[in-house]
Amino acid sequence: MFRRIYWLLPDLDSAQRTMDDLLLARIPYSRMHFVAREGADMSGLHAANVLQTSDVVRSAEMGLIIGAGVGALLGALIAVYYPIVGDQPQWGIAGALAIAGALFGTWTSTMIGVSTPSKRLARFMPQIEQGQILLMVDVLGWEVDAIEKRLQALHPEAHLEGTEPDIPAFP
Repeated sequence: MFRRIYWLLPDLDSAQRTMDDLLLARIPYSRMHFVAREGADMSGLHAANVLQTSDVVRSAEMGLIIGAGVGALLGALIAVYYPIVGDQPQWGIAGALAIAGALFGTWTSTMIGVSTPSKRLARFMPQIEQGQILLMVDVLGWEVDAIEKRLQALHPEAHLEGTEPDIPAFP
């Protein structure tokens, strides 16, 4: 299980040195995600993508749940009160509308979530807007203490901002 460690770095030079030290500690480049203010120079750094900087994943999950629930409820009402064939409820309609609602809910909420800043990163926005760079590094649970100690020893200018207990597999 991976855990995400958050570090605030004062500038690009510090971020590049930190990235190099993490590479020497055998942390893959793809597990380091840097966030800086818009328009900032991030040359050589692995910039965080939309999955890390927006609420797209959370929004998709909520859209899936709400869409499936509304679709199933609507389908159940239609199946009971407006059966297509005969007088018996057509429960297949409820299942079909639940699936359609889940797909539609996921799609629409993803469109909204991609433009919504991540709630997890909201606490870092003032520092990022002041020019600092946020590093999110994903490490195995048993590596967390060693990586934190290494970075604290090698980069006193950096500030440890905490660790998430676990991260989803895809963002």
